[in-house]
Amino acid sequence: MITLKPKKGDLLIAEPAIIGDVSFNRSIVLLADHNQEGSIGFILNKPLEYTINDLIPEVEAYFKVYNGGPVEQDNLYFIHKIPELIPNSIEISLGIFWGGDFNKVAELIANETIKENDIRFFLGYSGWNADQLEEELKASSWVVSENIYKKDIIEKDHQSFWKEKMLELGGEYSIWSNAPENPNYN
Repeated sequence: MITLKPKKGDLLIAEPAIIGDVSFNRSIVLLADHNQEGSIGFILNKPLEYTINDLIPEVEAYFKVYNGGPVEQDNLYFIHKIPELIPNSIEISLGIFWGGDFNKVAELIANETIKENDIRFFLGYSGWNADQLEEELKASSWVVSENIYKKDIIEKDHQSFWKEKMLELGGEYSIWSNAPENPNYN
C-alpha cells in the first residue's frame, strides 16, 4: 500500500529517477523515526562485504552487515524482532525494534539464542533534517510504502527486494524492475 505522508515504520522506496545517487540507487529504507525534527532510517538492501565478526572480533558470528546509509558510517546500529531478549530496545513499529544493550546482543549471539533472521546490523544510517525528506518526496526521489512485512522485513532477500517493490507498484514502475542497475549497460 502506498501512502503519501511518511511515518515511523514505513518504507521509502528509491524512485528509478535517482539513478546515479551512490548511496540510495535502488534502495529501500526502513524509517526508524520520523517527526518534525527530521527522519532516521536504515537501508535494508545494501549488504557490505563485512560480517559482524569482521567489525567486532569478540562476536564469533558471521551475520551480514548492511550499509545503513551515508551518516555516521563508523558506527554500528541494529534492528531486531526480539525485544524480550534485548533490554533498552526502542519499538519502531509492527514488532520491529531498534537498538538496545549491545553487550546482551553479543552474549545472545555467543550462546546461539539470536539467529541471523532475528537481527540486522548496519554501518551508518540514513538521515534527513526537518523538511528535507518532504522536499525529496516532492522532487519524486522516493515512494512511501507501508511496511506490509511487519517484523519479517528483517528476513527479506536484499537482492530482489527493490525489484519486487517496483513490480508491486505496477504501471511504469514494472518497466524499471528489469532495467539494469546502470542504464549505460543497456
